[in-house]
Amino acid sequence: MTLELVTVPCLSDNYAFLLHESNSGATALIDIPEAAPIDAALRTRGWNLSEVWLTHHHADHVQGLSELLAGRDGVSVTGAAADAHRLPPLDRQVAEGDTFDFAGHAVHVIDVSGHTTGHIAFHVPDARAAFTADSLMALGCGRLFEGTPETMWASLSKLAALPDDTIICSGHEYTAANARFALTIEPENTALQDRAKAIDAARAKGAPTVPSTLKEELATNPFLRAGLPSVKSFLSMAGESDAAVFAEIRRRKDSF
Repeated sequence: MTLELVTVPCLSDNYAFLLHESNSGATALIDIPEAAPIDAALRTRGWNLSEVWLTHHHADHVQGLSELLAGRDGVSVTGAAADAHRLPPLDRQVAEGDTFDFAGHAVHVIDVSGHTTGHIAFHVPDARAAFTADSLMALGCGRLFEGTPETMWASLSKLAALPDDTIICSGHEYTAANARFALTIEPENTALQDRAKAIDAARAKGAPTVPSTLKEELATNPFLRAGLPSVKSFLSMAGESDAAVFAEIRRRKDSF
């Protein structure tokens, strides 16, 4: 494998990601909450930044860009065409279904609107990784600041269809709180119980819980499991649409 993935903690609970291609020396950065820790991660490894991929316009995902790019030439910036009016200046605008090349590896663009309109994810099959930011998160999903429950459910359903071994690179360290909520939806889910214990142990050591795998999320994330009869029954919503059940779970999380 010529692709190396590095998780970079930023701010108080954000994550950025570096994807490095060893043959070419190309390095892509996905989101940029702040410059200093990303710059340190690049310098420690002796990597030169070649590309930045932005998932959505929120400040805690883009605000470090100008500082990081100061003194660095030739770094291209990719983001959603639909969000270009509120993103930093883009060298490449992309949309649902687009594919672009990163050092000989295909990068597929997925529209995952819901948290924001114009939020995108990047799927890199050769790295077995999807950069989902604030759409699909570890044991959660982003608040619906701009989209509808139906839109977000459709977005999550696209991500759920990726291969089970996909590494889900999400944007925040919210997993412990998400686990506590998830247990109110599926208290008898033994996979979730085990994961919650592992999360607590990791956080007690200061270890990150991101990234996760899609297999883990499908087994434990209530926002991906809204279509299951057992979840619908627990919520007294048998016969309701999957999107309606998702909306109820999201409503409960918002007030948890």
